[in-house]
Amino acid sequence: MDQTGRKITKIAREVGKFTVQTMKEEGIGTAEFDFIHLVRHNPGITQTEVRETLKIDKGAAARRAASLEAKGYLERKPNPADGRSQLLYATKKAEALKNSKASIEAVFYEWLLAELPEEEKNAFCETLDKLYWRSKNERRAGFVDVAELVEKHKEENIEGADEKKM
Repeated sequence: MDQTGRKITKIAREVGKFTVQTMKEEGIGTAEFDFIHLVRHNPGITQTEVRETLKIDKGAAARRAASLEAKGYLERKPNPADGRSQLLYATKKAEALKNSKASIEAVFYEWLLAELPEEEKNAFCETLDKLYWRSKNERRAGFVDVAELVEKHKEENIEGADEKKM
């Protein structure tokens, strides 16, 4: 049983909604931000690689790349290995957008914690930090422990469903 009620996810979803709303006012949607984020973390990526990673069609990738280039978030450079393709790079404006998104999220979290007494806020943040590092280390290990628990949970659900049929 999930004692958290998935509240971490629900809070993150609310922060995400606020961030998207605020970024749309700056002319950047979620799909465009995902595109920029991928290019920022993979400088020199091709549009084909972006398309395959984000699971979007060729036309959508081309439109997004063109739009982001026109808005000054991406630049294209010739691919020396393949004259038919171009390499995508994030601009300084894209880096500033990342900082803008982080800033928007930080403001929301500051607001969220503002009414907690200092001692409670400090204890919560200490616990949150422990949970963050536990999840980060699990990801780095390939999610082995959590994947095992998910499989066990699936098997228990299947067994329970089979028992109900009898």
